Amino acid sequence: MTKVFNGRSATDEYMSTHSLTFSTPEMTLKKFALWLGEQVNAPGKGQVPRLMLYVEEKGEKSNSEFAPDTDDSFKPTGAVADMYGDVQAPAPTEQMTPPQLTPLNRETLEPEGKFCVSCGSRLKANAKFCNKCGSAQG
Repeated sequence: MTKVFNGRSATDEYMSTHSLTFSTPEMTLKKFALWLGEQVNAPGKGQVPRLMLYVEEKGEKSNSEFAPDTDDSFKPTGAVADMYGDVQAPAPTEQMTPPQLTPLNRETLEPEGKFCVSCGSRLKANAKFCNKCGSAQG
């Protein structure tokens, strides 16, 4: 008999019982690792790390049958599955094109300017000194 860790089952249970709000991927992984290490009561075994609840005995099979599940497609579980059920994303019907970008006109983006109190040169709205004569602006 070969013992195999059922990571899919462990992650499904963790995700269904823990909120991931305001959590980074790194923090979620750390919390999941700590959760797996917590001591829990196992039937007939007493206190064991939670990880041991997900170790399953498998019959004599080839190593390829125990390869990790690398399917990264989203499979909703819990409340998300109840809300969306078997909804499939529609296939795109036409080729998507990127939006056309228009260059920005700096004069229209900047707030109204002002004029120097000494020489009358045009200044930016937040200028404290004149770029031409150097006088302080009030």
